[in-house]
Amino acid sequence: MEQTEQLQKLQQAIASLEAQTFKIFILTQDTKGVQRASVITNYRLVKVLTDLGYEACILHEKKDYQGVSEWLGEEYSQLPHACIEEGNLQVGAQDLVIVPEVFGHVLEQTKEMPCARAVLCQSYDYIFETLQPGQSWPLFNVNKVLTTSDESMNHIKSLFPGMDVSTFRLSIPDYFKADEKPKKPIIAIHTRDPRDTAKIVKTFYVKYPQYRWITFRDMRGLKREDFAEALGESCLSVWVDDISGLGTFPLESMKCGTPVIGKIPNMKPGWMEEKNGFWTYELNQMVDITSSYFKNWLEDSIPQELYDAMEETHTQYSEENETEDIKNFIEEYANLRKEGLAQNLDKFTQPQNA
Repeated sequence: MEQTEQLQKLQQAIASLEAQTFKIFILTQDTKGVQRASVITNYRLVKVLTDLGYEACILHEKKDYQGVSEWLGEEYSQLPHACIEEGNLQVGAQDLVIVPEVFGHVLEQTKEMPCARAVLCQSYDYIFETLQPGQSWPLFNVNKVLTTSDESMNHIKSLFPGMDVSTFRLSIPDYFKADEKPKKPIIAIHTRDPRDTAKIVKTFYVKYPQYRWITFRDMRGLKREDFAEALGESCLSVWVDDISGLGTFPLESMKCGTPVIGKIPNMKPGWMEEKNGFWTYELNQMVDITSSYFKNWLEDSIPQELYDAMEETHTQYSEENETEDIKNFIEEYANLRKEGLAQNLDKFTQPQNA
């Protein structure tokens, strides 16, 4: 590429960043119609960025990408999409490709692309999933990360000192709400491993046969709004996810006015405190806590301070806070990228002025 052409491309890139006309691609895996919290987050990012006036889109690998219309709805499935397999993806120095941590190998494959890249880390447990021993994000010239909690941010910084890490607060949609009718004797249960669901349910019925009339509802596979409706009518939710990076299910439960019994994950989230739920490190204790809760629920003796603490917790995860955090992240990216490109531009002009 001739120097004049390089100079023009740098000038165009800087102008695009100033005018907020650069593109933002968020690489997303095809779950083949299976609901997944990480994919919801990707679509939320694109939705918020689009509403803010940016040109953002979901980036997927194959032409037969199934999408999310069946479980997340048309509002999200109609957001802009781009396909790598079609071979017409064009990016410039001003553009940003956001790569989830589980796609670590993609960072190596895209190392020579002219665009900037950042990692979206929702699950710290997958950071090294597709990286070879000794490989790291900075090795592929990636120094910016977006994650969902301060705990995750601190962990990333401990692995990669000097990494620029931003956090944002996920929002819980307003259709997660308490049912206007009295709660039903239903336990909404959500675990990462289906075996844990079966273990808890079977153990509970054997150990406390007097409560066999209580129904457990496995929340796996429900459409997003059906998921919210089921959670809203349940009187209790049970959650197990040892490698959770944030834990959206308990937050969704709290917004539905449904108390949570949860196993404390390996990385304890900052929102988890003694007063806003029933937390334990022992899986085997969960059935005992569930039985105790039901006894108090039937006697109408659940303390109001529990519901007050739940309310205080979930209100931190509003659409307003989420939008503010994402806006700050993308503005910071644009400013830093513009500064970096301006420095490269100076390298072209300085010899001419000497």
